[in-house]
Amino acid sequence: MIEAGSLIRSLSGRPAARNFHTFVINEIGLGIVTGRFPIGSILANDAEMMETYGVSRTVLREALKTLEAKGMVEARPKVGTRVTPSSRWSFFDPQVLSWHFYAKPDQRFFESLFDVRGALEARAIALASARRTAEHVRLMKYWLHQMDIAQGNLEAHGLSALEIHRVIADSSGNALLRSVTGIVELTLALALKSLDASTGAAYCRDSLAAHGDLVSAVEAGTASTAALAGSAVIELDNNRAKLLL
Repeated sequence: MIEAGSLIRSLSGRPAARNFHTFVINEIGLGIVTGRFPIGSILANDAEMMETYGVSRTVLREALKTLEAKGMVEARPKVGTRVTPSSRWSFFDPQVLSWHFYAKPDQRFFESLFDVRGALEARAIALASARRTAEHVRLMKYWLHQMDIAQGNLEAHGLSALEIHRVIADSSGNALLRSVTGIVELTLALALKSLDASTGAAYCRDSLAAHGDLVSAVEAGTASTAALAGSAVIELDNNRAKLLL
């Protein structure tokens, strides 16, 4: 399982594995998403992978079972472990999403990401405008303040923005809408990845303003205004991510 925010924290490099099991999952999963292990190919046998990754058969088998549960591989008797078509992958799995951060930018995939983020967040924002509590508003304002004092620190800015979206999803009262968090984090990380010293300040300024409008509208309970503010936030990230293509 990947922790929320870990992808944004890893902008300067690959995420660190917490144990051998996670390490093997990351290595194989990332290899599949980036094409090092092509779709339809057969992975190396257990002995080879145990030597490659320096793990026991038990650790390797558990890692492959996890990847099979994510729809990325399937084990067949006398054939081996085959990489499955991407149509079978669990794209709402935060770990599967995170591996796409390191893959070659793909226009269709980017469009799909932002389409789904837009649809799910629109509903979350509408519900949050009606169901938010004083505590939800307090948390959103806290993270908005953290965005304000980040002062160009892209990681701090991104993590604070992500927390605002997590609070909105939580305040929607719909547990299933919380699954949008992984997509929000990936799209945020892609937007941040496109920035440099000359463009970061302008993005942070615009993002802060857009999130401020969003938080204010959700607090006021004006769903239509909140929807517009949410669309502005997503469009800002979308325009930045497109620069990676």
